[in-house]
Amino acid sequence: MPNSPRKGQAPAKLDRNEFHEEFQKSFVDPAFIPVKQALADIEAIAWKNYHEGGHKAPLTEKAGAGFADPDYDLSIEWKETRNRLQLAEAKQKNPNTRSRVLLICSSSRNDGSCASEISKTWRLTLLAKEELIKANVGVDLLDLSLLTSSYDKHIHPCKACVSTAMPLCHWPCSCYPNHALRQTNDWMAEIYEKWVAAHGVIILTPVYWYQTPGVLKLMIDRLVCADGGNPDPTRTQGKDAEKAKEIELAGWDYPKHLAGRAYGLVVHGDVAGIEGVRRGLSDWLDWMGLIDAGNSSQLDRYIGYYESYAESHQVLDRDHAIQQEVCNVANAVANAVTQIRSGNLQQPDANLKHPRPK
Repeated sequence: MPNSPRKGQAPAKLDRNEFHEEFQKSFVDPAFIPVKQALADIEAIAWKNYHEGGHKAPLTEKAGAGFADPDYDLSIEWKETRNRLQLAEAKQKNPNTRSRVLLICSSSRNDGSCASEISKTWRLTLLAKEELIKANVGVDLLDLSLLTSSYDKHIHPCKACVSTAMPLCHWPCSCYPNHALRQTNDWMAEIYEKWVAAHGVIILTPVYWYQTPGVLKLMIDRLVCADGGNPDPTRTQGKDAEKAKEIELAGWDYPKHLAGRAYGLVVHGDVAGIEGVRRGLSDWLDWMGLIDAGNSSQLDRYIGYYESYAESHQVLDRDHAIQQEVCNVANAVANAVTQIRSGNLQQPDANLKHPRPK
């Protein structure tokens, strides 16, 4: 079949000895010696689940009404996330609710990790928060640096289901948790809810090697399901790639699940790369159907250009202009949210039919 999924890249499963070595790497601390037998018992169960397969989503229930296949055994964890998103969406669209802006601090540095110091991005995020509160806007704060300092918190990488076929990419993502592979504690279930609940989003980020920090890129990749993702996994019987290809080729509408929200950007660096990162982020958000809040809402600046890292916080202390510019970003987004919710600001191309939907 010309559209059958192509195979041959995935490695063979681990054998029992290899699995043992991988499993035990998490328990090298001598503190685990007294429970060595208990760990061996847990390992035996984990091996069985891994080797047998079928334990990706061990807790399921019938999908029920509202799904294409009500009798499909749907992951309870996924369904709970989906239900929270629906509630958040309903509240977000209710004109009587308070406006909310999601602030995303995208530095991987904080004083609870090896860095031993807060990031400048965090300070800029708090400036934006204060300004939004003054504007009577509710604030949700997402600090992505918690990935580096919190116990067993993860944003697992995107598996690129979308490139096999768009309907195989579920909204919200159903790739995780995968209990058979111990790919659990995936933070994205909460992060999706924060995005859905927001009327506006401001991403604040440093530049790492001409790119966004890895913590931000992990979240960005996992938001691909918000741009065209399939809200009904029963249509593809879970992850049936052939069925997903058939559905896409028959015609897919690529729903934009986060479109219509306002956005702002604060990108800072010390040597190079700020403009490219800012443009990349704005292009991405535009593609997803978010609305930029004007020129003042997209900022790229150097803090301590070619100066020492050790004194960068002191440089920020003295740079009152960038502090005010960050406040301007916050106010621009707050104003845009107000205009969007009152119907005075809309995407000019929102109702146009695109000849190349994707």
